[in-house]
Amino acid sequence: MIRIRSALLAAMVLAAPIARAQQQPNPDPFNGALFSPELVMQHQSDIGLTDAQRTQITAEITKAQQKATEVAWKLQKEMADLNALLKQDPIDETAVLQALDRVLGLEREVKRAQVTLLVRMKNLLTPDQRARLRELREGKG
Repeated sequence: MIRIRSALLAAMVLAAPIARAQQQPNPDPFNGALFSPELVMQHQSDIGLTDAQRTQITAEITKAQQKATEVAWKLQKEMADLNALLKQDPIDETAVLQALDRVLGLEREVKRAQVTLLVRMKNLLTPDQRARLRELREGKG
């Protein structure tokens, strides 16, 4: 696992100048627009979260956790496969890049599940609850 991380870290270091050149002035597309489950649950009384909302949010969190666990198993296997390919001498570049694409695809699935959870949670809140959470997050409440 350490060797895989080292190889990926090396790849990221090489790609960093390209990524910096492509960055927008504000690289965070969410820019505080979404709320973490921790924030919502921590302030559930302050925002008047209803039992129905709590139930729905808990269900969404459970779905996201199940998805993350499912993908984690696949990711572990794909990372092991990638590691095995990287140990070859010489390295099959095509096979490594295909394996890397599978790893990146799984990481994308995890991120997509995370964003889906955050969007669904925000949509379950009323405008007043969202405004109150913003105040609490910014330390105004």
